Amino acid sequence: MAYDLLGKNFVPPDVHGKVTGKAKYAEDFRAEGMVFCKLMLSPMPHARVRNVDTGAALALPGVLGILRAADVTQLPAPAEPILTDEPMWIGQPILAVAAETEQIASDAIDLIKVDFEELPFTVDPLQSLFPGGPDARSDGNAVDNRLIGPPRLSQVKWTAGDFASAGDDKLPTGAPLVEWSYGDLDAGFAKAALVLDETFVTAGMSHHSMEPRSAMAYWENGKCFVYGSTQSQSFVVPGLANLIGITPNELVYIAETCGGGFGSKGTEYPVMSIPAHMAKKINRPVMLRITRAEEYFFGYARTGFQGRIRMGFDRSGRVTAADLYVVQENGATAGFPDWPSAGDTVSILYQPPAMRFRGMCVMTNTVPRSAQRGPGHNQTVSAMEPLIDKAAKQLGVDRLAIRRLNGPKMDARVGENQGPVTSCYLQEAIDKGAALFNYEERRARSGQRNGTKVTGIGVGQAFHPAGFAGFDGLVRITTDGKTHFHSGVGNLGTYSHTGTSRIAAEVLKVNWDNCIVERGDTRKGLPWNIGQFGSNTSFTMARTNYVAAVDAVNKLKEIAAMDLGGAPADYDIGGERVFLKADPTKGLTYAQAAQRAVELGGKFDGHENPTDINPMTAAAATSLVGTGLIGVAKDNLPLTAAPAAFVAGFAEISLDTETGAFEIVDYVAVADCGTVIHPQGLATQIKGGAVMGFGLAALERHIYDPQNGLPGNVGFYQAKPASYLDVPSVFRTDAVDKPDPQSPLGTKGIGEPVMGAGASALLCAISDALGGHYFNRVPVTRDQIVNALSDRPQSHKPLQVNTA
Repeated sequence: MAYDLLGKNFVPPDVHGKVTGKAKYAEDFRAEGMVFCKLMLSPMPHARVRNVDTGAALALPGVLGILRAADVTQLPAPAEPILTDEPMWIGQPILAVAAETEQIASDAIDLIKVDFEELPFTVDPLQSLFPGGPDARSDGNAVDNRLIGPPRLSQVKWTAGDFASAGDDKLPTGAPLVEWSYGDLDAGFAKAALVLDETFVTAGMSHHSMEPRSAMAYWENGKCFVYGSTQSQSFVVPGLANLIGITPNELVYIAETCGGGFGSKGTEYPVMSIPAHMAKKINRPVMLRITRAEEYFFGYARTGFQGRIRMGFDRSGRVTAADLYVVQENGATAGFPDWPSAGDTVSILYQPPAMRFRGMCVMTNTVPRSAQRGPGHNQTVSAMEPLIDKAAKQLGVDRLAIRRLNGPKMDARVGENQGPVTSCYLQEAIDKGAALFNYEERRARSGQRNGTKVTGIGVGQAFHPAGFAGFDGLVRITTDGKTHFHSGVGNLGTYSHTGTSRIAAEVLKVNWDNCIVERGDTRKGLPWNIGQFGSNTSFTMARTNYVAAVDAVNKLKEIAAMDLGGAPADYDIGGERVFLKADPTKGLTYAQAAQRAVELGGKFDGHENPTDINPMTAAAATSLVGTGLIGVAKDNLPLTAAPAAFVAGFAEISLDTETGAFEIVDYVAVADCGTVIHPQGLATQIKGGAVMGFGLAALERHIYDPQNGLPGNVGFYQAKPASYLDVPSVFRTDAVDKPDPQSPLGTKGIGEPVMGAGASALLCAISDALGGHYFNRVPVTRDQIVNALSDRPQSHKPLQVNTA
């Protein structure tokens, strides 16, 4: 279907500010009398604070106050505390100092004397699972953190026999926290012509957000004002209010611009509440600026996996059974449930007729973990896709053919309950990508040598859930004829606050130049919206904007019928007018209808609102009373399946067999993202996601010293995210552009699987260049490649984690 706005490029309203430097990030804001706050971080991986001597610090001129764990909101274990007297990783905040300047605050911290009691620690899940092994916490070493209730702590130890039977090169498969299965697993393996039994490791890594998680806060007229850095807007408010110890309506939250989050800033996080607590204590506005090193210490990270997959294939390459076990390295707090997503990913991408998933989530004394772009899904495809190539090679099946044979289609089933998806056009994405990449010609170049250089060709694919339902939408037509889209969507860099507002604009048939997107400040009347994570916004917020716009259209027609006669069904809209179908000359402009809405009051201008909307949305609509016509509604549209997004990626590399270095010569990716909202934005998403995928595949990892728990990378130059030198000079991207039937205008999200496709395509290309050497580990670094080419052992053991 052709649209006036969807599928067409536009200039987001905040681009000018970003280009000129006028856009304000959290640490750009100032308030009269503002002071600064600094944090004292733990020097130990696990310890108990026995005593703190703050006398000399408090005596230092310019010091205004010290905040301890007892002064802030207490959170139930294993939630990450705001401040703590039992630090569980090096770099965890213990206390905060406020002073007239940052330098004075830093000097004061140097004067504080802390007496620590050292406690056991670990940086390896398997060490903790071994009988008698150290636990990351005093109250347990494992957590069931699936999002089905509060996280549940326990202590789990496998038997020595579990470890002995696995040997040194296979993951032990002791008792799991979670297990599910479907189909006849034994029968599936019995009829397999090939069974692979592979152990793999995927590394944890930082999010590398360009903007650290700085925050500023003050109190005024009974409200707390917080300026923060989050991907989301409305979704943050209840949780942040809880951290501060107030109700949501006592919080004013401003998050105009976010310099990257990638999952680590999707919701509230404890450290952002510290300025509010300190400001209340000293009665001054407080700024907490986080350094790059501090961002690496407590700014969150992707979880690591130690996994094992048994997968059976018949002679044609069809998967007959899959048996997956994943142990997640979770950090020492509640973390994020990446591990269940591993099972979902295998089940949907390869559609095994029989499958078992077992999972374990183990805590380590390392940086806290949170969702990172494709949490669980992208680690899994990085491990699985090279193994699909391995099976294809051993069976003599083409790599593209085996993916087409096993890949999901519109009737795909996913996960434990084998539920349906709303749409799946991965096969079309593969076909489109293969044509754009010229796969048949490229695969003929696989393994070709030019001196020390060898060509490798890789194909990768990825999946991620892509939407939710049940949130609210709010639009407003003011008496000057302008249309305002009130968006609780955060500004994480994708412009989805504006892209999804254009869906409402399509419904209202308005001139985009006459529209205003209201966002970034709770005082602007923002509705209850989902957070910006999980590739969900383009689906979820399409629905909310649609229902709000439909409500506005219905009210326009009701007002016209009241004033001009007839029934609402006799009227239509267009050209920012509501008019009589039988005689289009009879009608009202949107401005006139908005004025009448104010005069009529009631449901038309926000005095009366639907009873099923969230209290936040109701308060937002009420705050706009008397300013125009209000369209407000909850998304009660049917949702009978799981929204799902898919990407197919294709890579060609040139690998130097002497140095292990490689150049990505070409990369092509095609997205199944439903109706395209913003072509330029989509292309950027695909490219940016691929760059992060290249980092996951070959560059980025955590390093922790197992002797003392010290982190080995606390800066960009150490953690090594991909740079311009690590990516191809030209990316080629495309989309299937087929609508999702359960999204009103066909849109769905795509932000996450673009990373997994890039990572898996590159890993497959590296293995292809090496003639089929499979590392079963990410990242694959140059030293590993050289060792493989030289037939030398790797510097790490098969299951070792956090290695240099």
